[in-house]
Amino acid sequence: MAESYAYTVRTRQGKIVTGAMDAEGESVVASRLRAKGLIPVQINKAAKVSAKTELHILPQKVKLRDMAVFSRQFATMINSGLSLLRTLNILGEQTENPMLARHILLVRDDVERGSSLSAAMSKWPKVFNPLFISMVKAGETGGQLDTVLERVAAGFETDYKLRQKVKSAMTYPVVVAAIAVLLVLVMLVFVVPTFANMFTGLGGTLPLPTQILMTLSEKSKILIPLGTVLAVGGFFAYKRAKESSADARLVFDKIKLKTPVFGDLFRKVAISRFARTLALLLRAGVPVLQAFDIVAESTGNEVLARAAQDVKENVRRGESMAGPLAHHEVFPPMVVQMISVGEDTGQVDVMLDKVAQFYDQEVESTTESLTSLIEPVMIAVLGGIVGSMIIALYMPMFKIFDLIE
Repeated sequence: MAESYAYTVRTRQGKIVTGAMDAEGESVVASRLRAKGLIPVQINKAAKVSAKTELHILPQKVKLRDMAVFSRQFATMINSGLSLLRTLNILGEQTENPMLARHILLVRDDVERGSSLSAAMSKWPKVFNPLFISMVKAGETGGQLDTVLERVAAGFETDYKLRQKVKSAMTYPVVVAAIAVLLVLVMLVFVVPTFANMFTGLGGTLPLPTQILMTLSEKSKILIPLGTVLAVGGFFAYKRAKESSADARLVFDKIKLKTPVFGDLFRKVAISRFARTLALLLRAGVPVLQAFDIVAESTGNEVLARAAQDVKENVRRGESMAGPLAHHEVFPPMVVQMISVGEDTGQVDVMLDKVAQFYDQEVESTTESLTSLIEPVMIAVLGGIVGSMIIALYMPMFKIFDLIE
């Protein structure tokens, strides 16, 4: 009985193509594909469509957490003596993220055909970032793949923890702001019109705050859809500008670093990631100029990416790393001095690790203080917004005897 099979093949031009075919077995599918001049990469039974089929409306992504788990498991299995092919096969079957699991198996197939691990991963830059590929290549060259993978895993895990701390610090104000907006909309659409009808029958002149509130309520049917469209459009325009223009990213990241309250936290996270990534690459034996290119790509902040490129050009001319960093305000003097000492002593990677550890602790203490500070502030803001609207509604009540004629 014929069954449906999903396949991934490589064409003679080297392109990866996917498709489906009905056949009596995997061997039949493979024979038919080879007869067409295609090289089978992966053949699996097609999943049956059911009510439980998962729909991916948004494009699938490999998140930092997925890479952290993958790196740790990879390092553990290699260190335990498992062969590379067997490790990739196990990881491909047990990885939760479907996109990452699929690409691990594609990498396994390339390695099985004689490709190096780093070369196989470099075909999928949207899954395996330049940092990961360069570290793997350095580990293969030096015969220390397990050690390098453990360092990468530790780096990803630390980076993931930092991001989670920042998210936890920002969650409370975002939620409170959303509640405040929702309450204002409910008041304008449902509550204020009820009072407006009552005030109209009383006659007289309403207090200015009440008039403003009534005007906003009357125009809410226009303002709310318009505001929603502008907010959604602005968000997508922001995302597109960041993805397509380095200059736009530079402007946004500068604003981000100067944001009140949170700007200092973003700066500390960025410096920590910059120092940790550079330390990982230098310790693994990645060439210095290539290391700064990778740092510029993976730092996640265009301000620090430009700084990395400045340092790269300085090093290319045979000068120091610390010099150009002093001209970038984002780097405190302490960081510049520690890197300078590292250059003098030949221990740049050690000093960068110390910088990363220091800023990791700074991020932790900053998030704790922000959380304790933001909670009462946001409660006061929310109470102030709702309270002001209620007072504006009840102000005419205080003059009700003057309004009745």
